[in-house]
Amino acid sequence: MASLSYEKVISSYVPLPICVINKQGKVLSASNRINEVFIYDRIVDSDIFTLTGIKATDLYEIAISHEYPLIRRNEKIFKLIPQRIGSEEEALLSVLFSDVTTFEELKERYNDERMCVAKIQVDNYDELMADMAAQERQSLTNSIDRIIRRWAERASASINEIDNNIYVITFEQYFLEKLKSLKFSILDEVRSLETSADFPASLSIGVGVGGRNPAETEEYADAALDLALGRGGDQAVVKKNRKIEYFGGTLQTVEKRNKGKSRIVGHALKQLIDQSKKIFIMGHSNPDMDCFGAALGVMRLCALREIEPYIVIDNYKEALQVIFKQAKESDEYRFINSEKAKSLADKDSLLIVLDTHRPSMVECPELLEICERVVVIDHHRRVEEFIENPVLAYMESYASSTSELVTEILQYMTSKKTLIKLEAEALLAGITIDTNGFTVKAGVRTFEAAAWLRRQGADPTEVSRFFQEDLESFEIKAKALAEAHFYEEGIVVSICSRRHPDEQVICAQVADQLLTVRGVKASFVAGINGEGRTVISARSLGEINVQTVMERFNGGGHLTTAAAQVDMPPGEAIRKVLEIMEVK
Repeated sequence: MASLSYEKVISSYVPLPICVINKQGKVLSASNRINEVFIYDRIVDSDIFTLTGIKATDLYEIAISHEYPLIRRNEKIFKLIPQRIGSEEEALLSVLFSDVTTFEELKERYNDERMCVAKIQVDNYDELMADMAAQERQSLTNSIDRIIRRWAERASASINEIDNNIYVITFEQYFLEKLKSLKFSILDEVRSLETSADFPASLSIGVGVGGRNPAETEEYADAALDLALGRGGDQAVVKKNRKIEYFGGTLQTVEKRNKGKSRIVGHALKQLIDQSKKIFIMGHSNPDMDCFGAALGVMRLCALREIEPYIVIDNYKEALQVIFKQAKESDEYRFINSEKAKSLADKDSLLIVLDTHRPSMVECPELLEICERVVVIDHHRRVEEFIENPVLAYMESYASSTSELVTEILQYMTSKKTLIKLEAEALLAGITIDTNGFTVKAGVRTFEAAAWLRRQGADPTEVSRFFQEDLESFEIKAKALAEAHFYEEGIVVSICSRRHPDEQVICAQVADQLLTVRGVKASFVAGINGEGRTVISARSLGEINVQTVMERFNGGGHLTTAAAQVDMPPGEAIRKVLEIMEVK
């Protein structure tokens, strides 16, 4: 009876659009002003889900959480405010429809008119212009400038050209949504321009949005542009507070011909080493051949300055077993684990991080907190997670490997024979494994670095011995290749069915092998490593950006080579890959 009288009060006296529903979602009563929300003559006995698109069970939960949803009805916007009536067992629910149209439209207008800052840079500008005659350079520069200014004009934006290859554009946020829906088509416009260089023109765009003030918004734009450049260019990155969105990134990273940066980094690193009493060298957890080779190279770089560093390694992959054993038996290197490193390090120590720039992936994250001076040397495309405030960061995504970058630095440290045979072979092995035998991302500078290592005493026959595998690994690869699934879209997937400590390497080798099949554009292979985690290796010929796919799994890499580790079964991981790739 109490509920009936309440329903009568609702329908007769409440001067607001409101209704009462039961736990089944049936409308028991409604006020006279409910017609402001619904155009129907009568909603009593109707289902609340049919009317609002929100289930009754959800409305009961909302009454507790107070996270009120919005609906659009009758050309207005209403906030649904549910409230329980009566005892728990027989509780009804009153649902008030609060008209928030004016407020929401004002909020939408405020968001649409908020300032966005875009910073645009022409990628590899010096290399691009170096291959052209003066007249052609002027023509290309004018074409790029015209495209950018036309793009800004459509947004009613202000534009400032800082240099021949850098622009700052300010526009309202409503235009950003159009850009995102078109996936920043300006990237395609610039890429389609004809050039006489052996690579196309491209742009890197960093967009900042949502800052508390113009200065913070510009900081977001700077950070976004750094990300775009660090990931190889030809892409747009939008940063809104902590949210990062990526668009484009379909070109291979262009190799820089000028080695001046290697000289500058080498000189700066030499000064940092000379100023340090303790030096720690650390790569990513479970280091691979590239990471280990780079570590031995940097160790020699320190030894040339008469300082003996520590190399921090807790565990290593089976593929490193032969070379690690040789290194340890040579007594040339001081290998320590993370616990020992933490006890020895202090704020004045120099920490050199190799083959990663992500704090979560290093061998000992605590060392990043202990050491105030950190150097990062890496060849991977930059992601949002980055080691904070390094004193020196040498990140070149054009490079085949971190071993290549370290080799170039070593060349400028001395003119005489620098490396011992094992170090030269470790660096060459690192380059070899990351280029898949000099077939992927192997530029002119890659071969020059390999040639220098050969002159330093690296024996390719010995290097190939590092890559020999056991019979079990061979059988796992053969089974995975035989059971691979091929799809019409040019995608191939496979699963390594047996757990193996070196599963990441095995999956990578299977993915590389599958990519050699005619018609295959990208390959994805998953398996379980020694720690019980699923590892995924992704490879492509360049048409498909596998880096962005692996980033969906919190992984990363390059346009054509990427990987990730996840806490889900291999089969589920592959199914998710196929969903992302929209493969049926």
